[in-house]
Amino acid sequence: MNINKQECRKTKDMKRERRLNGEIKAIAFDADDTLWVNEPFFRDTEQEFLKLISDYTDKDKTFDKLYATEVNNISKYGYGIKGFILSMIETALEVTNNQIPGEAINKIINLGKEMINKPVDLIDGIESVLKQLQGQYTLIIATKGDLLDQERKLKKSALEKYFHHIEVMSDKTEINYQRLLKNLGIEAKNFLMVGNSVKSDIMPVINIGGQAIHVPFYTTWSHEEITDAPEDKFITINKVSEMLQLL
Repeated sequence: MNINKQECRKTKDMKRERRLNGEIKAIAFDADDTLWVNEPFFRDTEQEFLKLISDYTDKDKTFDKLYATEVNNISKYGYGIKGFILSMIETALEVTNNQIPGEAINKIINLGKEMINKPVDLIDGIESVLKQLQGQYTLIIATKGDLLDQERKLKKSALEKYFHHIEVMSDKTEINYQRLLKNLGIEAKNFLMVGNSVKSDIMPVINIGGQAIHVPFYTTWSHEEITDAPEDKFITINKVSEMLQLL
């Protein structure tokens, strides 16, 4: 019982500190798994791919090889579904010594097409939050991935009307965040980033002098996970609607 009281007091102190920590003028939201559901589609497709490839080779080895191939290909294809499809095809060819039939390759391509045609499911409570913030702050989408795919999801989401600016980066680096702020005429101390990835959404912004709120999603690609984040430098909340109490 005492522990719960301490945790409650700590949360209140963090909220009070956030209110006093400079004037927030612009709030940027990550897109995938912050505005809408994304990662589960990749994990489901990954499992379908592993089932398909298990007819030709060891499933566990294929899993490790696919991850290594994806990470290696980021510098070539960037993030997103298209790069994922190419990585699955490359993996399939390599683990089968180029013996996988064309029919199976076609099935992999269709798995990717199915991902592209998935509906856009909004994160619970996100539109209500945007409605309340619109007009009070400059709202921005700051995301990474395939430009065409992100534009498609944004259109399907019907959220574009809430945002002053849409930024699709090749990667979320400190330099790219600084470039975004410079283009918009926003100082880092007045900038708040909201997202589900500590690696991409939180740490680069903290490192350039901005502020950040981490809203974890129930599943995250392992490449986006870090274990040594300074949690005292940002606030973590359970759901996006809780951020309204911090402003």
